[in-house]
Amino acid sequence: MAPRSPTLEGFRTILRRPSYGLAEIAWRWSFGAAASLLLAFSFFQYLDTLPVSKGDLLLLRTSQPILISRALQHIFHGSAARVVDAAVVLLLALAVAWIVVASLGRAATLQVLLAHFRQSDVANSDRRKNQTWRLRSLFALNFFRLGTTLAATVGCLAAILLGGAASRPTHPAPGSALLIMLTVVMLVCFAWSTLNWFLSLAPVFVVADGQDTFGSIAAAVALCRSRPGSIFAAGTWFGLAHLTAFVVASSAVAFPLGFAALLPPGVVLGGVLVVTLLYFAIADFLYMGRLAAYVAIIELPESPVGAEPAPPSVPHPTAVDATELIPGDVPAI
Repeated sequence: MAPRSPTLEGFRTILRRPSYGLAEIAWRWSFGAAASLLLAFSFFQYLDTLPVSKGDLLLLRTSQPILISRALQHIFHGSAARVVDAAVVLLLALAVAWIVVASLGRAATLQVLLAHFRQSDVANSDRRKNQTWRLRSLFALNFFRLGTTLAATVGCLAAILLGGAASRPTHPAPGSALLIMLTVVMLVCFAWSTLNWFLSLAPVFVVADGQDTFGSIAAAVALCRSRPGSIFAAGTWFGLAHLTAFVVASSAVAFPLGFAALLPPGVVLGGVLVVTLLYFAIADFLYMGRLAAYVAIIELPESPVGAEPAPPSVPHPTAVDATELIPGDVPAI
């Protein structure tokens, strides 16, 4: 039987089983919708705590920019502490919720992908047995992903401060400041993307092989060392598909924006929102396909390296016996 390509298996999986992509969209968008509602509710609750006097209302109704800015300064004066407190509580709640939802959602999607490939006749027979795994390993991996994201955010802020320190009012150097800031930001983003990729691949080994947190990370690194070609092919082709979707969505967004002067703002905003949601849905489908390709790399047997066929064996001539007479030595009768 010809070896099966993991990349093609990933594309085939999301095309033949669109329910897998819909499941990925379900848990991602559910968390996004809940987080957006929570942010909006917190924002309006914060606005309700701001004191607005009759003098502030009078200044706001004057339509004079200077008077309006003075009224806003008076309204928001002394509210920074409440914003910080609310932001800390809100971010901690969202972080805990994301760890739980992402762990449960990833466990569900990986289980259906593993069941899909293990029902195949060409899957590794050693991996068809059910492996016991623990959900707390997924919690730990998502906690590490959250920690790396927080560290990357702090690193980007530090890059901005470092760039600002390189250019002082007494010795301005905007070019050097920009170069330092961009260099540090690029290094931080590269380190974050690399760590996040390994932490995103590690849950496959938690559910498939029952590995613990650090064992799954080590298994992800070992897979990259043993199957670099398959990993690179899957990442490249799905990355190109994602890039194509982004270019198409960017071009489609320009269509409703081109009629901004003719259509109502609500229609234009609705068109942009629809295109954006379609792009996010396609991105989630492609992410699920890439994850299916990684699962296929693990579950499907590695195609053996084709060896050159051995040349046909040629029978060697037997040794000639010195006592054996040849036809020329036989005397004529």
